[in-house]
Amino acid sequence: MKKGILKKLSFMIVALIVAAGVSACSEKNDNKSDSKNGKVIVVGFDNTFVPMGFLDDKNQIVGFDIDLAKEAFKRMGMTPKFENIDWSMKEQSLKNKNVDVLWNGYSITEERKKQVNFTDPYLDNKQIIITMSKESFNKKDDLKGQIVGTQAASSGLEAIEADKAFTDMIKDKKATTYDTYDKALRDLEIGRVKAIVGDEVLLKYYIKQRGEDKYKILEGDLGSEQYGVGFRKEDKELRDKLNKTLKEMKDDGTFKKIEEKWFK
Repeated sequence: MKKGILKKLSFMIVALIVAAGVSACSEKNDNKSDSKNGKVIVVGFDNTFVPMGFLDDKNQIVGFDIDLAKEAFKRMGMTPKFENIDWSMKEQSLKNKNVDVLWNGYSITEERKKQVNFTDPYLDNKQIIITMSKESFNKKDDLKGQIVGTQAASSGLEAIEADKAFTDMIKDKKATTYDTYDKALRDLEIGRVKAIVGDEVLLKYYIKQRGEDKYKILEGDLGSEQYGVGFRKEDKELRDKLNKTLKEMKDDGTFKKIEEKWFK
């Protein structure tokens, strides 16, 4: 009798495990199906890039680009799923189809155009230099022999490397790079680096949040640029639909409302 009960229990346990596996597999396939059919679109972003896309103090994904993406894809009949990625590997993540789109203060450059299908520019930006206010530096030429930091694989790094005179002037003739701007700025505050090169929208937002008296922006930037949304080369139709949607959002005032929310 006991053997019979044990046998039945064993059979039930195996059946439950198989059912759970089938359910998980089915759910996974459903998600893939949704993405393939255009219902879900995976947006790759760096969750430390304020104010474009980041985690707030409640661990919620927020930001200017997040709000834009939610509204734009809603109008396109799609649901965005935001995926935090290693920003230094962003183009590879897009190519490998880990994400469907890159949208997070993504600067349009000639080098990136070789790998990515960009939308029309939707926001202007430039690369600026900040230091702590206690430092004696006032312009970028004052940084001779100093340690300068930026994020790895960022447009800030590209801007530094493109300015040969600036690169030759700073310590070791190269920038110190970090996984995120957050780490770079922490090192700036404790004096491990003397200046940070980065996106104006990010650094000005950071300064405003942390205290405008603590930092200063040096005279002279490292070039102007524009932000775009990046798709795979073959996704021209989706890119064109987003271009049309963003234009509609600008025409009806929605874009401006989101912009004022984050940059007022």
